[in-house]
Amino acid sequence: MTKLPAEAPHARCHCGAVKIELQAYPSEITVCNCSLCRSYGIRWAYFPASDISVPHDAQTKTYAWNGRNVDLHRCTNCGCVTHWMPRDRSRNRRGVNANLIPVQAIAGCRVRHRDGAKTGIHRD
Repeated sequence: MTKLPAEAPHARCHCGAVKIELQAYPSEITVCNCSLCRSYGIRWAYFPASDISVPHDAQTKTYAWNGRNVDLHRCTNCGCVTHWMPRDRSRNRRGVNANLIPVQAIAGCRVRHRDGAKTGIHRD
């Protein structure tokens, strides 16, 4: 069994300026093949809004492809994409870049593949 870090569950950018606190580590990660996720090389862990604590927006800059649906946040210092927030704040789901979660914490996660380029359907 791999020993997890003693710290509370979290995701952290490369430089450590952006730390996202999690209620628990995910059991599932999603790999999406849409042009944006492929370009960034991101794997997503999804959480209800109440299960994560994101940093103040001053620590991140955002990008919204075509001004649609979600704002992708990246660290203003190291540039790592850290999370996404829906533009419609009534949406409860949030995405955290699973690549920023400690490797030991996601080693046993189920990996799902989403066809975000065409159908939006999970292929597994």
